[in-house]
Amino acid sequence: MKYKDTLNLGKTGFPMRGSLPKTEPERQAKWYAQDLYQKRLSQNQLKPHFNLHDGPPYANGNIHIGHALNKITKDIIVRYKNMAGFYAPYVPGWDTHGLPIEQQLTKLGHDRKSMPKHEWRNLAKDFALKQVDTQRADFKRLGVLGDWDNPYITLQPEFESAQVRVFGTMVSKGYIFKGAKPVYWSWSSESALAEAEIEYHDIDSTSLFYANKVKDGHGLLDEDTYFVVWTTTPFTVTASRGITLGPDFEYSVVKPVGEDRKFVVATDLLETVAPKFGWESWETVAAYKGQELDKITAYHPWDSEQEELVMNADHVTLDSGTGLVHTAPGFGEDDYNVGKKYGLPADVTVDAKGFMTANAGPDFEGKFYDDVVGTVINKLTDARLFLAKEKITHSYPFDWRTKKPIIWRAVPQWFASVEKFRSEILSELDKVAYFPEWGKVRLHNMIRDRGDWVISRQRVWGVPLPIFYAEDGTAILDETVISHVADLFAEHGSNYWFEHEAKDLLPEGYTNEHSPNGEFTKEEDIMDVWFDSGSSWNGVLNTRPQLDYPADMYLEGSDQYRGWFNSSLITSVAVNGVAPYKAILSQGFTLDGKGNKMSKSLGNTISPIEVANKLGVEILRLWTISVDTSQDMPVSNEILKQVSENYRKLRNTLRFLMANTADFDPTKDAIAYSDLSAHDQYFYALENEFVADIRKDYDNYQLNDIFKRVINFVNVDLSAFYLDIAKDVVYVEAPTSHARRSMQTVFYKTLTDLVRLLLPVLPHTAEEVWEYLPHETAEFAYLTDMPEVEDLGDTTALFDHWAVFMKLRDAVNKILEEAREADLIGKNAEAALTMYLTTEQQNWLAELHADVRLLLMVSQLHVQDVQDAENAKDYDGWQLAVAHATGGVSPRDRMFHEDLGADSAFPELSKHEAEIIREFYPEAVTEGLE
Repeated sequence: MKYKDTLNLGKTGFPMRGSLPKTEPERQAKWYAQDLYQKRLSQNQLKPHFNLHDGPPYANGNIHIGHALNKITKDIIVRYKNMAGFYAPYVPGWDTHGLPIEQQLTKLGHDRKSMPKHEWRNLAKDFALKQVDTQRADFKRLGVLGDWDNPYITLQPEFESAQVRVFGTMVSKGYIFKGAKPVYWSWSSESALAEAEIEYHDIDSTSLFYANKVKDGHGLLDEDTYFVVWTTTPFTVTASRGITLGPDFEYSVVKPVGEDRKFVVATDLLETVAPKFGWESWETVAAYKGQELDKITAYHPWDSEQEELVMNADHVTLDSGTGLVHTAPGFGEDDYNVGKKYGLPADVTVDAKGFMTANAGPDFEGKFYDDVVGTVINKLTDARLFLAKEKITHSYPFDWRTKKPIIWRAVPQWFASVEKFRSEILSELDKVAYFPEWGKVRLHNMIRDRGDWVISRQRVWGVPLPIFYAEDGTAILDETVISHVADLFAEHGSNYWFEHEAKDLLPEGYTNEHSPNGEFTKEEDIMDVWFDSGSSWNGVLNTRPQLDYPADMYLEGSDQYRGWFNSSLITSVAVNGVAPYKAILSQGFTLDGKGNKMSKSLGNTISPIEVANKLGVEILRLWTISVDTSQDMPVSNEILKQVSENYRKLRNTLRFLMANTADFDPTKDAIAYSDLSAHDQYFYALENEFVADIRKDYDNYQLNDIFKRVINFVNVDLSAFYLDIAKDVVYVEAPTSHARRSMQTVFYKTLTDLVRLLLPVLPHTAEEVWEYLPHETAEFAYLTDMPEVEDLGDTTALFDHWAVFMKLRDAVNKILEEAREADLIGKNAEAALTMYLTTEQQNWLAELHADVRLLLMVSQLHVQDVQDAENAKDYDGWQLAVAHATGGVSPRDRMFHEDLGADSAFPELSKHEAEIIREFYPEAVTEGLE
């Protein structure tokens, strides 16, 4: 018989390599074949509810790494909640209307304007549903468990109907109105945009300085005086209707040397702008406050029939320009507001596609707005009004879909008022929990500062605005009529609107005083897609019995503070006076390994499906908690390889624990906490605290802290300490000895706790481990609950005692390393350690009740009084000395013993080892050992 046959070498069939790309899809197929999602929910039917409402990704193309981060995080939270005592369903959803799908159809060769709208919409629907199928398969490959057979999709009739009812209630409360105020206008999309559909890029623009001749100076300014104005949008001079000044700023009337005219410029900016105009010196004729010049008139630069009005407003600054702002009410929000105050028209001289219209004048008509800078300069020069031009670089709004710049343009649009109930919205925000906390300030400021919401879009693929017009053009905003349309949509879908005439869409017998002949027309615009997703609290939470409104949590990227978080909040408060969510969790954006934004053009994107098929989705899931998602986070192949190494360590640790509990039956062999060996009792308590910390991190959505705690626990507490000393117990001691069963008790608890704690993050691995645990009866690990924190009483003294031991261990490791460097010993097992202890240290050692020799992994340990420490050296307060161990080495435990051969039958073994052999391996007595 061989020595190794008398060791308890752990064995397990659990593979060292996970082969994740192959086994994950097989395991996922089993989950769905066994209906694991529904089994967990059925098990939790009577438990408190937790509802994480899925924000709908846009159905267009395969998922990207940001999608993966989002969906995996949601899956982690939902799985945890189900295992932590909640009924937590997960209903995924998709946003399916809007411009990107129309653009894709155009790329495929379809011409929207050459076919009936309802046919175009059918093409869009088919395209969107194909994208849903593609993305659903991708999300399922990520291991995300949910009601994938019954998702919510914004094109579903029941969703569209619920959305229209939200609109109807807002109509009844007076929150919906039509106006011609300037909105973000995308000439590339031929539609108005909401603020959430805007992104900013730095661009170079030509800014102009020019003069407007005074027409009526109100006795303050002569007719040979000119206002010096500044603009960064030269094309809007065609619609200039005023000049705005700061009421409290001082303006100087100056006559430059060599000039026959006088000019008005803000006094504080005069020294800055004069060199631009070639003014070397000047005479200051007069100075006035802006409010003194209010309502003076001037001539338009080249339109002799057009008068411009001097106005006062607080938006004027002295940061740049001349302190006099050219004002075109049809092309800017500030311009519109001041123009409305002074009764000016909001004229527009650019059409939907960005081309100048006839009212811009014959020199401009038909030209693209961005190509008329030269024409404007020529017109100003011919009138002797041009003063200077310069290039400026500034941040400018772009259409986030087409990546083209937009313009402000006043066209009739439908708006949802925010001002009318802004205070209610802000009040509701105070009741919401935010992760991270700065989200509250961000969303509060956005609501505080946002204007009314333009909800109409000049497109086809979307939910139509359920508005009719009478014969005289009066808009019919009637909640009863809108409710009737909602009923039609619930039965037929919103395409019904485009397939029928207005008379067929109105309630039977409907009449209106504004249509004496009974003739009606219908609105052709559709709703902003943010109104679609922003109504999901009604279209999903209020229509599915397993869900709750308000939701416990909305979780999306940080861009949704101006998107889905924002639109959902507005509609929910407008209709019901409450926020649609109790908590918001936001995440940053994914960057490449160098911190650059990911984009296909840069070639630095990472496909989550490719990662899953190469490394396994468990690596991607572990990466999700390895990063701080409260800010932008890097991901690269190199980073994922590092995460793979962490996964390998986790897997091998689980495997070690499984192998060394293979002969352990927790129902028969477990040792009570109070009877555990001292070191096992300590680690049992330490692991119990670990469980408490991880549970707390899950509850507070601190997933990155979970990663750090798990890695530290596995690498430091387990591998570098507990498992390091374990081999001298679980391998060497008698199979059923108290020492071994004590340690196995802790091993098994640690193993099963780790499996359940890690399951939300690594469900495939956890389920794989579970299949190798014969004493666990649950069909799936996911059908078990999170480990509970045990009440072990006051463990303060216990941890204090062991904190001292850890300091002693560090000190011993130092002297052993020095002994190795001096060639006194090789391995720790060759050492004989002597500790010279003070009375206090001796008392501590007695109270520890531990086999310190075993824990320090030396062959011999001697304890003497500190007074005898002649040859000792101080190591962090410990007086230590080391020598080479005496006696001989046992081939069985590789330690030095002075009692080798105490049993003549086993001359190479210590007395203790021989006793184990005689009791548990009697055949060795007759056969001998080799």
